[in-house]
Amino acid sequence: MQRWMAGGLMALLLGGLLAQAEEPRGLIYTRNGLTADGKKGFVHDNIAASVKALQEIGKEGGIAMDAADDPAVFTDDNLKKYRVVIFDNSNNAAFDTEAQKAAFQKFIRNGGGFVGIHSATGSERKWPWFWQLIGGTFWCHPPLQKFTINIVDKQHPATACLPGTTWAWEDEFYLMKEQPKDLRVLLTGNAKALKVNAKLKTTIDALPDSIPLSWCHEFEGARSFYTALGHKKEYYSDPLFRKHLLGGIQWALGK
Repeated sequence: MQRWMAGGLMALLLGGLLAQAEEPRGLIYTRNGLTADGKKGFVHDNIAASVKALQEIGKEGGIAMDAADDPAVFTDDNLKKYRVVIFDNSNNAAFDTEAQKAAFQKFIRNGGGFVGIHSATGSERKWPWFWQLIGGTFWCHPPLQKFTINIVDKQHPATACLPGTTWAWEDEFYLMKEQPKDLRVLLTGNAKALKVNAKLKTTIDALPDSIPLSWCHEFEGARSFYTALGHKKEYYSDPLFRKHLLGGIQWALGK
């Protein structure tokens, strides 16, 4: 009896250790570096709330999450621990050295997943490789306001959780430049319906009626997912938004 109990206990311990070893791990990266002219850029006050939410939804999805804002984490050896890197409301310079950028590129080219949230498209604006990975470079946004999101692809884990074909939301409506052509667009909105000043209205009126707000694509061996949503810290307690984020992370992981 004692031998059976000891054997059963050992099996449970080994099973638990094996499950931990197989659990995917993600890196939440929140670096808000200096702008191209060496100035301090805008930093969202949602960082703490978004990191907490990502760690919670990661736990729900069986994904362990570490968080960092120091680019020193980008080394070949350290990135081997991770299956996905999440640029969470990062902005401006993300890296300090070419070696850090090279380690990140190697991670992507080895099949590591990538997720960008909200202001992440403002990171590394002068690096063409990065905007091709994330799917665009931030250009501008009208004032925060309510608008209707169109769910144009319901077959993706980040959108299958959303009811109906539209989503009433309040956020900064991000407008991009330099977007690659291979994006699988998931969410869109009509910027022409927004309240904007006269100067910006002229520019927006010349845009298409449907502007991408969330998308994904495969890039150099990796899966990349991005959502422009997520300005206010309160959004990270919203159940639908959390499901949207988890679905994007799971897709980037290949689940």
